[in-house]
Amino acid sequence: QVRLVESGGGLVQAGGSLRLSCAASTSIFRFVSMGWYRQPPGKQRELVATITNGDNTNYADSVKGRFTISRDSAVNTVYLQMNSLKPEDTGVYYCNARTLFDVYWGQGTQVTVSS
Repeated sequence: QVRLVESGGGLVQAGGSLRLSCAASTSIFRFVSMGWYRQPPGKQRELVATITNGDNTNYADSVKGRFTISRDSAVNTVYLQMNSLKPEDTGVYYCNARTLFDVYWGQGTQVTVSS
């Protein structure tokens, strides 16, 4: 059924940039919204950014102005552009997709920001 596959994670120095990709196995127009969550080491999963079918976006205060979520329906992919990265951004990043009734998750991709 629905599969979400993240890629683009890795190791980057503080102040650097990284772009995460989430490829969906189906048309992303099926989803009311898509988003990115992250789980820092030893902490709970938290919302990072979301984007709706109508391209409305919202961000966690901690990433506002530094991260940008976008989508490309032609390739069924949502992106998270991360700039000015901080060590506090370190964690496993998960792609999320929602319909009115269901929630789907990817397997996650590790992002490590060194100081």
